[in-house]
Amino acid sequence: MTADVDPTSWRDTAALFEAARAGDRAPMNELVATLSPLLWHVARSEGLDRELSQDVVQTTWLHLVKDMHTIRDPRAVVAWLITTTKRECWRVRAKHGHESLLEDQQVEEPAAPDPSPEEIVLRDDARRRLWRALEQLSERCRLLLRVVAFVPRPDYRVLAESLGMAKGGIGPTRGRCLAKLRALLDADEEGARP
Repeated sequence: MTADVDPTSWRDTAALFEAARAGDRAPMNELVATLSPLLWHVARSEGLDRELSQDVVQTTWLHLVKDMHTIRDPRAVVAWLITTTKRECWRVRAKHGHESLLEDQQVEEPAAPDPSPEEIVLRDDARRRLWRALEQLSERCRLLLRVVAFVPRPDYRVLAESLGMAKGGIGPTRGRCLAKLRALLDADEEGARP
């Protein structure tokens, strides 16, 4: 499950969901490819490690297959998936306790070929400071910035519904969240931003 998948627009999720509910497997595969990166980041934002996050996402998809007939409005499928992912994270965290919590959250990207030890230290330090600053933001800012950063072409209407805000407020809120993040990074005395 990577963000490198060329997903359809979130606007198409309702149609894909309807087709999947009618029994067509291809639209379900497309939904999984499109939305799994978002669900994975939701699970990671709840503090689960990589392995448990993958388990949570898989379980969320199984819940969708089992309960898809209960979703009355196909446009609500993204919000339903996000909510189900969060609830599954809470269940997993309660079951596993603190052993599964991340000690030092980092963005997981493929490393550049043969980075020098200095590059590794600088990169890891920058990531650690970024995640530390991100954790100081409100939950709404954290989720909004994760979605905007990791989901290609998010549907602002669905995002606004999921966050409980007006669609027209997404851009300004994102700007304020980024400004707060920048201020936190600028104030970080451990390292100067380039």
